[in-house]
Amino acid sequence: MAGLPSTSLDGQETARARVLLADDHRDFLVATTRLLEPEFDVVETVDNGRALVEGAPRLDPDLLVVDIAMPILNGIEAARQLTASGTRAKIVFLTVHDDEDYVRAAQAAGALGYVIKSRLASDLAPALREALEGRTFVSPSIEQPSDQNPNP
Repeated sequence: MAGLPSTSLDGQETARARVLLADDHRDFLVATTRLLEPEFDVVETVDNGRALVEGAPRLDPDLLVVDIAMPILNGIEAARQLTASGTRAKIVFLTVHDDEDYVRAAQAAGALGYVIKSRLASDLAPALREALEGRTFVSPSIEQPSDQNPNP
């Protein structure tokens, strides 16, 4: 599915990337949606991992923005299931957990991006852009796992 059209800096019409947000805090979903709307098409928000696993195939988003700590099914397990099912969506975690063990777990589950919620405004859009290009992004405030290259 193509996103809604937008106009690039050179005047060309382009499809906006479609995003499915998953977080169990309603206020955070609203704030994140507002932050992303100028550049991305937020197609739906869900509040638990099971709803994410069920919604992603139906909505066919380009990007999944996922919290780790969610009810019913945590974000890491939801990402594992979606990756195993062959989702084409790029996965970016948005979480309070700033420990490199969580970064490793997220990457093992198929994530390209890992953003700390306190860096939402500065890091989320760049992380999503990098993920769309197939590149990794980890918030600079997290020490990089030793087996990963730092952000360029």
